[in-house]
Amino acid sequence: MISELLSQLDEPFTGEALFDHLSDSVFFIKNTEGKYLVVNQTFVERCGVRDKQDVLGYTAEQLMRPPLGARFTAQDQQVLRTGRPLLSQLELHLYSSGTVGWCMTTKLPLKGQGGKVIGLVGISQDLRLPNYDTDEYGHIATALEFAEKNLSSPPSVDELAVIAKMSRYQLDRRMRRIFGLTVGQWLMKARIDLAQRLLSDTELPIATIALEAGYSDQSAFTRQFRVATGLSPREYRSVRDQG
Repeated sequence: MISELLSQLDEPFTGEALFDHLSDSVFFIKNTEGKYLVVNQTFVERCGVRDKQDVLGYTAEQLMRPPLGARFTAQDQQVLRTGRPLLSQLELHLYSSGTVGWCMTTKLPLKGQGGKVIGLVGISQDLRLPNYDTDEYGHIATALEFAEKNLSSPPSVDELAVIAKMSRYQLDRRMRRIFGLTVGQWLMKARIDLAQRLLSDTELPIATIALEAGYSDQSAFTRQFRVATGLSPREYRSVRDQG
């Protein structure tokens, strides 16, 4: 049924026109070299360019100043090489304007008729802001406030469930509905948020910032920070200073 419908279209359906209307999502299709073939208008705006033609045919690494684009190019190559999707990766993006924002990124391989990977399609959607005035949020507010005040010694998911007077499963389900995140993802985000603010706004040593964000081991902090941002804390501070 669907193949019959698609075969009647004048032009191949890429989703570009649809995703042009989503201001909270970046959409793209890339070839096997990781070069952008299709992008939506939000991607253009966040790259700080005027037209889609300014980004088409380039890789992320070519478009973004070092070392920002290297993470995305590495992601692309892993999907293209293995044929395995990247699903719901929580990431902190640093935009050309100097602002930062959390996204959930998914990249899927595109396969030809013989099963060979011929490209990828992806979307990065901004995390939604919760409605803090609802009863649903009110039931977990005390637990989240406790976590935010104790990030230097972050509580476990089980401890937060006790504070919220819920089972671990109930708390996780409530968090997914409100934030679109698991409790573990929310805790990681809160710690990285604190760390990136201290890196941007203070001259504190990285070892001190690691402790403030609840990491007793600076190397563990660096690994987690790199997973979230694609940069080491030192690189992140340098890039923010340049911006």
